[in-house]
Amino acid sequence: MDFPQHHKLVKIKTIDGLTLEAWFYESEGPAAAVIMTHGFNCVKEMSLDETAEAFHCAGFNVLLYDSRGVGGSEGLPRNQIDPAKMVEDVSDVVNFATTLPSVDPSRIVLWGLSFGAAVSGVAATIDTRVAAVLMVCPLFTFIRADRRATVFAQLMKDRRSQLRGNEPFTIPPFNSKGENPAGFAGAGGPGGHEAYALMKTAVARGHPNFRDRITFQTYHKLALFRPKELLKDMLEAIPTMMIIPELDEVSPPAEQQAVFESLNTPKRLHIAAGKGHLSVLDGEGSAALRATMVDFFVSALEAGN
Repeated sequence: MDFPQHHKLVKIKTIDGLTLEAWFYESEGPAAAVIMTHGFNCVKEMSLDETAEAFHCAGFNVLLYDSRGVGGSEGLPRNQIDPAKMVEDVSDVVNFATTLPSVDPSRIVLWGLSFGAAVSGVAATIDTRVAAVLMVCPLFTFIRADRRATVFAQLMKDRRSQLRGNEPFTIPPFNSKGENPAGFAGAGGPGGHEAYALMKTAVARGHPNFRDRITFQTYHKLALFRPKELLKDMLEAIPTMMIIPELDEVSPPAEQQAVFESLNTPKRLHIAAGKGHLSVLDGEGSAALRATMVDFFVSALEAGN
């Protein structure tokens, strides 16, 4: 289904003075707003516009933003993926949303994909202004146990190098074999190959400010990010939906299911039959899935009134 483009570019300030770039889809208000967080090292232009348009056509305001350090958003070093900072940034996007005349500040919900799903879920554990959260194929584990010693030693080597005045060491998130040093996100298997292809497609399409690189220090940030524990211990009284692709090769469905079962909050589960991590929003059944997501947000907001 083709949607018309109804967004405009807006700038959002963070508490530490950075500017995040976002697409804002404005609805007649005051109306609810969906804040959308993209996947690992991705940018807002990468295949989320149809989902944003679906929410907008359902009457929601939508803010689809670039995370710090990627795309059109500020942040140095570039492409240093820092989930703790990203969680804080979600609250600053919420702050921005509350200032918009078309947004009902009591009806702001979070939506995230893959790594962005984990970030959105953790943000909802602390920011109680959030009325609901929807996590699509969340990614929960980042540094494989058998890779830690090598990765951590390389992290310290890079820190020493930077202290001597050298630039941060960077690598592709996935190499041509679908591998990465940390062994996360399906590295070395079909999921890693899918992720490698996604990054190369983004390069080929010329998405603005996309870089197929991350800093090696990203792994330091990932090692300290424990979304499973935070969601289990701290997500309370916020309607939550998780969408798990049946054939996910990037984030194991069994792990996603276990995290869902651990949640102590009103929750809804949807298994996307026949879908993989990178195909969950595309192709056959995608319109029905978008309708399911809209229905969850509408129901959650109605229950909260």
